[in-house]
Amino acid sequence: MSWDIAVNRAINNAVPKVYKVLREHPYIEELAKRLREAKLEVLNNLEKYVEETLQSVKSNGGNAYYVHDEKEAQEIVGKIVGKGKIVVMGKSMVAYELGIRKYLESLGNEVWETDLGEFLIQQANEPPSHIIAPAIHMTKESVGKLLKEKIGGVDENSKVEDMVAVVRKFLRDKFVKADVGITGANAIAADTGSVLLVENEGNIRFTTVAPQIHIAIAGVEKILPTLADAMIEPLVQSAYAGLYPPTYVNLTSGPSSTADIEHNRVRPAHGPKEFHLILVDNGRVKANKDNILREALLCIRCGRCHFHCPIYRAIGNIWGDPPYSGPMGAMWSYIVKGDTKPAMYCVHSGNCKEVCPMRINIPRVLEYIKNLGLHSKGKLDYK
Repeated sequence: MSWDIAVNRAINNAVPKVYKVLREHPYIEELAKRLREAKLEVLNNLEKYVEETLQSVKSNGGNAYYVHDEKEAQEIVGKIVGKGKIVVMGKSMVAYELGIRKYLESLGNEVWETDLGEFLIQQANEPPSHIIAPAIHMTKESVGKLLKEKIGGVDENSKVEDMVAVVRKFLRDKFVKADVGITGANAIAADTGSVLLVENEGNIRFTTVAPQIHIAIAGVEKILPTLADAMIEPLVQSAYAGLYPPTYVNLTSGPSSTADIEHNRVRPAHGPKEFHLILVDNGRVKANKDNILREALLCIRCGRCHFHCPIYRAIGNIWGDPPYSGPMGAMWSYIVKGDTKPAMYCVHSGNCKEVCPMRINIPRVLEYIKNLGLHSKGKLDYK
């Protein structure tokens, strides 16, 4: 079946849900305004908040790193993980951006994506097509056929519930045996070093608790001033993704701990013995110094702009450099890869700006990138 059928099914499911959520929970829009202000506070003082975050993680018994590019990120993750390990991954666009899974596989590790959509595109060896729903380009019929080939138990005529069940059974064995869990971060609190993650499947909870080592990888734009600020982001992100209330919001502040003997907090307890946070630049710091490009750093990855964009509806995941697609992806393809070509697809309908919870003027940012690319061959040495 074509892209049109798959994406139209998703749009018909998602778009009305967001409007319903905003209508029934009007406080969400106020939270979005507060979140924008908090993110701007960090961007205006980025170096200060990066250093505060690194120190906060260390004070919680964790390890914290700041990396400039994908090579540095891969080296650090490789040293932590080693070789011959079983690694489970929660959905992380930054980990994809940095090529973490393929790098760990090249070292001889067994690496499994555990988000259902990411698992499907891993099995199909395809790039993600949406920031929230990476397998949105797949119909249930194509998913059934893929699972039949890869793990069995279902086919193209099976119910969606049955497809989910066979993946659940398959991945539970991986969670139990995993040595390392790797996640992204929806938000990071500078004052406590805490990482917030929002999900619905439960795979992130397994990934952050079952293995003895938890690694969180995130761009510096995910930092917020306080834990109170950081806790807003999962609520806003899930609401504008049409998945409100979220089934799970996970908070991690260092390795597992207990204070059950004399109320003296010690680490570790039942969960991970080690926690590592890797903060990533990879073009973000330079973008923050540009008054127009820095708006892209406000993005909370809700994916709402995709569903309201006529170009994304028409051409889908060929627009942008994976994992970044659609209107927001056109901005981020330039920030992290210096690629101006995705911006050229924009026809400036303006729908993305109208529905963005962070009020990012995406058409203006893309027009700016277009102008930068007019006299180039499509890619600039941005970083």
